[in-house]
Amino acid sequence: MAWYDRLLALDRRWIYVILAIAVIIPAIFEMHVSVSTSTEVKAVHSFVGEIRDGKLLFLAFDYDPSTMAELHPMTEAIMHQVFKQDGRLIMSSLSQFGPPMANQLITRIAGEYGKESGKDFVFLGYKPYPAITILAMGTDFRVPFPLDYYNVPLDESPMMEGVHNFDDVEGVVSMCGGNAADMWITYGNAKYGVPLALGVTGVMASDYYPYLQSKQLFGLIPGIKGAAEYEQLSDIKDGEGLRGIPYQTTSHAVVLIFIVVTNIAFFAKRSAAHRI
Repeated sequence: MAWYDRLLALDRRWIYVILAIAVIIPAIFEMHVSVSTSTEVKAVHSFVGEIRDGKLLFLAFDYDPSTMAELHPMTEAIMHQVFKQDGRLIMSSLSQFGPPMANQLITRIAGEYGKESGKDFVFLGYKPYPAITILAMGTDFRVPFPLDYYNVPLDESPMMEGVHNFDDVEGVVSMCGGNAADMWITYGNAKYGVPLALGVTGVMASDYYPYLQSKQLFGLIPGIKGAAEYEQLSDIKDGEGLRGIPYQTTSHAVVLIFIVVTNIAFFAKRSAAHRI
C-alpha cells in the first residue's frame, strides 16, 4: 500500500488522540501567544473607555452557561473597565438561564471595587420574549422591570432617578449566545437608535460583520480571540481570554496540518492513478 493510501485510510481515532495531545500541551507547558487587536474590538474598548464619572452603559447578559467560556471573559473585562472608570452599569438578561450566572459575576466584580447595587449598578434580571422586552425598555425600563433582580423597586434605586429608557444611557453592549443579537439590532438600534455593540461566540461572528459595515453596530467582539484582544487592550494579564488562546492556537494548528497533509495525499493518489 502506497504512503498516500495509508494516510487517507488513517483511523479517525488517531486524529482525536493527536488533537487531544495538542490541547493538553498548553496545560502542561506555559505558553504565551501574542494577539493582534482588530478595529472592531478597539471600537468597543474606546467606546466603553468613555463610560466614566457616572455615565451609564447598558450591559446585557444574553447568554447561558453553554457559551460561558467564550462570552464570560469579555463581559468581565468590560465590567472591570467601567468600574475602574467610575462608570455605572444597567444590566439585564434575555436568556432564561443567564441571571444566576450573571449575578455571580456581578457580585464578585462589584465587590472588588466596592460598588453597590442601586448606587453604582442595577441588575434588572430576566424577562422572556426578547423582542417585546427590548421594545418595552425603549419606552421605560420600569415597564418590563418594575423590580430589579433583588426585588428592589427601580424607583427606590438612587441610580435610576431620571433614568427611564435607552435615551438615558450612552449605549448598549450585548453579550449574545443566540438570536437576542438580532433582536437588539432590529429593535434596539433600528427602532430606538441606541448605539449598539455585540459580543458573540466565534461561530456567530461572521453573521454580524455586515452590520458593522452598515453602521448598525459600532463594534464587535468575536469569540475567545475577541475576548483576548479586549483583555490585552484593558491590560488584563491573566484573563480567561488570553489563557484560552494557546489552546485554540495549538488545536487550530493541528487541524490545518491535517488539512494540508491529506490534500497532498489526495493529489498524490490522483496523480498516481493518471499514470497507470
